[in-house]
Amino acid sequence: MAVYCGIRDARKQKTSETVIPRNKKLREFYDKKRDEGKPYRVAIIACANKLLHLIYALLNNKTIFQELA
Repeated sequence: MAVYCGIRDARKQKTSETVIPRNKKLREFYDKKRDEGKPYRVAIIACANKLLHLIYALLNNKTIFQELA
């Protein structure tokens, strides 16, 4: 669920056609896996593993997540 929320697109406004991903780096990673020919579920699992590694590193280092622009 967290992976799906991270990679799905969100509109800036309901009337706007501009679509942006909620988490750009995770969406880029997902798109890269799909471009490599990976099936949807394999790409989602790879993203989930990436998020788990990130969360573990944050907890292990006792740091706060700050998304860089």
